[in-house]
Amino acid sequence: MQAPKPDVRWTQLRLPVAPGDAAAAGSLALCQCQPGTAALAQIVVAPAMGVPQGYYQPFAQWLAEQGFGVTTFDYRGSGLSRQGPLRQARADLLDWAQDCQRVVAYLKQQFPGQPLIWIGHSVGAQLPGLSPTPLPINGLLSVGSGSGYWRDNAPPTRRVARLFWWAVAPLVTAACGCFPGRNLGIIGDLPAGVLWQWRRWCLHPGYAMGAEGAWAANAYAAARYPLHALSFEDDEMMSLASTQSLVGWYGNAPSLLERVGPALSPSGRIGHMGFFRDAMREPLWQPLLPLLEQWRQGLSGPGKPLFGPPESPA
Repeated sequence: MQAPKPDVRWTQLRLPVAPGDAAAAGSLALCQCQPGTAALAQIVVAPAMGVPQGYYQPFAQWLAEQGFGVTTFDYRGSGLSRQGPLRQARADLLDWAQDCQRVVAYLKQQFPGQPLIWIGHSVGAQLPGLSPTPLPINGLLSVGSGSGYWRDNAPPTRRVARLFWWAVAPLVTAACGCFPGRNLGIIGDLPAGVLWQWRRWCLHPGYAMGAEGAWAANAYAAARYPLHALSFEDDEMMSLASTQSLVGWYGNAPSLLERVGPALSPSGRIGHMGFFRDAMREPLWQPLLPLLEQWRQGLSGPGKPLFGPPESPA
């Protein structure tokens, strides 16, 4: 007989973008999943570009069943945080980086003394490094993240990058006042400010550091929390070179880059989005627990590979 799943509780709240800002349009939509007993640590799951936080609900639920408190959120002007028409959303990627800071500050206030771990999917692992002061987190797990410089994209994305960045993205955004990616079946809905800034980053070999200047490089260099970066062999967007760039930005952080093959997936496919699908509980989520425990205890070394080949029998 299968053991019953641990009790968890979901709550929703709105977090003002700036302290004292009570306007609905200036708030972030957060969903929290807490275990029925005292949490081992708090975990933030930060979404990829254009991906609503609901996509990560199965993963958040599973983490809470393992004893962790979990917070998901939508960036300013996206998902449940958007108020009104998309074309009226006023946000860029640096605003989204501020959203990350605000979420961390709130959780530190809400759960004083508890360890805090950040799990970032794609852009969700880029933005923490752009904080003017390093985020007070115990560790950063990067999932399918890296530089968005178009020449370093994985081949399936690189083949269409010219058309997207020099035709589709600018023409659609100029005409609509936003990027309605959900209707187009491309990326997801993005405020105009996000699209234009992201385009500038992706066309520069240095990505954000090249486009924004020395302050961005200095911000990444100031991070000292441990980084574990997962790069997927069949990721259609992020190449190994892209993820190597990301690890290089966090140059002063204890780091480990791990390459993960699609054979671990029951379907034989992981790609850019597959890690967070419910079918990955046993092959990809369960192996995270030793790393999360290490960070929960405040250990800051680079750790060990999570998905390495099994040890040979003695």
